[in-house]
Amino acid sequence: MGNDAVLRICLVWLAAVMVLTGMYTQSLKKTAATYLFGVLAIGGVVLPDWKFFDRPLSQWCTLVSGANDDDGPTQSAPPARMKLYPVRIVIYTAVYGFGFREWLNYIRSS
Repeated sequence: MGNDAVLRICLVWLAAVMVLTGMYTQSLKKTAATYLFGVLAIGGVVLPDWKFFDRPLSQWCTLVSGANDDDGPTQSAPPARMKLYPVRIVIYTAVYGFGFREWLNYIRSS
């Protein structure tokens, strides 16, 4: 991961959401479900900035070339941002939308 500050900020926000969920529901199980959903969501968005995922979805079935292995540690700076591919956005929106809806239904249930 290129920027640890982003991960730290996301985890602090997750802790705040967990506190609010715990205060609202008064349920340790729902707070734990919030933690699990949050960690998986953060891990799915923040962590996969590897060379494998930073290319079009159609190329995910092919191996990543090791062309940059000769460059050494001097050029190991991560890209400033992930490239936006429409298929990736559709997949992320579908998966995270479904997950968020199910989490919200679980939190609202009695």
